[in-house]
Amino acid sequence: MLRASMSHNPAGPPRYPRDFRGHGPTSPDARWPGGARIAVSLVLNWEEGGENNLLHGDAASEAFLSEIVGAQPWPGQRHWNMESIYDYGARAGFWRLHRMMADLPVTVYGVATALARAPEQVAAMQSAGWEIASHGLKWVEHRDMPEDVERAQIAEAIRLHTEVTGARPTGWYTGRCSMNTVRLTAEQGFDWISDTYDDDLPYWMDRPQGGHQLVIPYTLDANDMRFATPQGFNSGDQFLAYLRDSFDALYVEGVAGAPRMMSVGLHCRLVGRPGRALALQRFIDHARSHDGVWFATRAQIAAHWAATHPPVDRSRPSRMDRATFVENYGGIFEHSPWIAERAHALELGPAHDSATGLHNALARAFRSASDDERLGVLQAHPDLAGKLAQARRLTEASTAEQASAGLDALTDDERATFERLNAAYTARFGFPFIIAVRDNTKASILAAFHARLDNDRATEIATACAQVERIALHRLKAILP
Repeated sequence: MLRASMSHNPAGPPRYPRDFRGHGPTSPDARWPGGARIAVSLVLNWEEGGENNLLHGDAASEAFLSEIVGAQPWPGQRHWNMESIYDYGARAGFWRLHRMMADLPVTVYGVATALARAPEQVAAMQSAGWEIASHGLKWVEHRDMPEDVERAQIAEAIRLHTEVTGARPTGWYTGRCSMNTVRLTAEQGFDWISDTYDDDLPYWMDRPQGGHQLVIPYTLDANDMRFATPQGFNSGDQFLAYLRDSFDALYVEGVAGAPRMMSVGLHCRLVGRPGRALALQRFIDHARSHDGVWFATRAQIAAHWAATHPPVDRSRPSRMDRATFVENYGGIFEHSPWIAERAHALELGPAHDSATGLHNALARAFRSASDDERLGVLQAHPDLAGKLAQARRLTEASTAEQASAGLDALTDDERATFERLNAAYTARFGFPFIIAVRDNTKASILAAFHARLDNDRATEIATACAQVERIALHRLKAILP
């Protein structure tokens, strides 16, 4: 499951499933078609006729996303005003938006029961070449829906959608979802799902049954639903300003070499009103006035991402059992597998599946160790250009590190200097001189040797420990993203 609270595995340590890393500090180059700097996804939510209503077998009337301030469900009663607001979206709003966007790629989030009650609108969507994705069986809250019931409703939504439109939906967005929705829809093999709001680019997640699911995040901010929510948009100008600023910010990032995606959420009964529709038209005109803008359906974005950025299988430290974890990372801190053992017992998650993330977990175990344990780690390090190096008895990592600064090819005089400094340093502090060789040259290493010999022992232990952590980070970056 993509979004979840703390997960406690009774057979192992706690694991945290939420992914705070995403694409990381350097996002992938989207490589949008034609070198576009931004992909714009216009999404029209078709919910009219699928909302809560006694006519639809529901216990109460709808109360969500309408012009009625503070609307509440009416148990056992139809709400005539609420129904007529939804009806406006189907009768007038849709056609205004259809005329405005008929020449643009649009993705429709279609509630299956609502589509079944709107054959003319469905025909118009199809004649415009719009993508019709599934928006669930009914436009209702799924928060407390039992898992088996939600799974059955997903299956029925797919069946009815296929019957009404003539094709199985290839994309899905529930909206008012449960903690199970993403996992349940990922089981269905859709090309894309959108029940997340967590990124400006698509990404892959693992499917429960194996394989990968493409996620195209949606938006609740660049969305006309805020006309019907507290602290939302009061006028078309506010909506336009927000869309324009969002577009401009993402476009600038794209020009700088990090192309983004912008989703715009629309509802027939909201932005379809004349006092708001012009704001949408002005935004579309603004986006069209820029070079390098790719208007695309979500199906087109999914196809491009799958072809350009296919999923990559790789080992994830947070998912390893203890033995595998220690086997892979027990040598990151020199000859100290106990650090990996303790790190594995921490609350690990997707954030620890990168070099920086896993380094933090290992460093936490090192930092929380006793003074004697940390001293043991320092003492486990070899001398620089010492006897072990000459005898080729260093670990593979240490050998490569010392070679990176030319310490494997010293002259006789240089070797004698290192041996003298090693002896003096070890006699003074009780452990070998430690420095992150990959950050240095032969000259800077010798300079640090001389400078650090003047430290007091407490200062030098702290300095050496910091260098140990730096060495560990370099080692992890060689094997993890």
